[in-house]
Amino acid sequence: MAPFDRPRTGSSPPSIAAGDTWWYAAVAGEAAGSFTARVRIRMRRACLAAVLLLTVAYAGLVLTATGRRWGDAVTAGRLADPAVARFLAEHPALQGLSTLAPAATLLALVAVGVLRKRYALTGAALGTLAVTLLVTALLQRYAPGPHLVDASGATVRSGFPSAAAVIATGGALGLLLVVPHRLRGIAVGLGALLAVAAGAYGIASGHRRAGDVIAADLLVLAAFAALVALLARRGEVRPAPRRGLPHRRLLVLLPLAVLAAGGLAAGGYLLAGCLPGAGPVPAELPRLAHRCGQALAAGTGAATALVLLGLLRHVDLDPGPPPYRITPTVAEDPFSEEPDHEIS
Repeated sequence: MAPFDRPRTGSSPPSIAAGDTWWYAAVAGEAAGSFTARVRIRMRRACLAAVLLLTVAYAGLVLTATGRRWGDAVTAGRLADPAVARFLAEHPALQGLSTLAPAATLLALVAVGVLRKRYALTGAALGTLAVTLLVTALLQRYAPGPHLVDASGATVRSGFPSAAAVIATGGALGLLLVVPHRLRGIAVGLGALLAVAAGAYGIASGHRRAGDVIAADLLVLAAFAALVALLARRGEVRPAPRRGLPHRRLLVLLPLAVLAAGGLAAGGYLLAGCLPGAGPVPAELPRLAHRCGQALAAGTGAATALVLLGLLRHVDLDPGPPPYRITPTVAEDPFSEEPDHEIS
């Protein structure tokens, strides 16, 4: 057992039953408060919390009539807000942002993983993203929900969660596995900011609903938390050196923290006043609902990256150095018949 993987001082040793083998005793020792056990339990709880929040979002935004009306108001509010229309008209080059963000994060993930020869971790990140996309497709196809219609009245497929947002956020969080620990905050923070920008433009252009982007962020958080918990169970995590927060990392993490706190606070404040009732919709409600949806989606995307970075702040996912082993240059035979090895 590695020195960093021993139980904490003062913790009671695990009880070993009669007949247990030596390797089971080692595994039981790891489960008694060791570093890998703490990481595994922490990430498992994060995964369960993300799944719970995703279930609450699905129940509130898809299964309830109020949530569906709020989502419709967010989509309609982009036309009622002159600032959004002016921004889209003045920046037509941003139309490709929804495609650029997923492609850029995935390309960065593969490039860094190949250059650093982290083939296993790169494959694990891409495999987790593929499984998340499969779950997204199953939810879009089989999860109970209302039939949505577009502007022409034709029935459209449900976008809960958004597949494009899953790829963008998943590529950003996947960088956490392949980037060195000292550069993790910068890489994941920049990827998360790009994913948030792509989600905001998708909501403003009407290609995505705010609830779909929020659900995608929560689903990706649950998937990668489960992946890190699995890596910890296999003993593939180790403690990282505890350093201070450098200034270059603050330049990325500080805007991400402000975006997370400000977006969730502003969205929660606006949500209380923009929930449509059963009667006629006020004229100002769609504009407020659109701003509320943008704030909640941006805050959730930024908070997702910050939560995962915070949980793994002192956890290094790079493989450690190989253990030092003394290998004899000449193989010795204890039963040699040489005269110097006679048994007296």
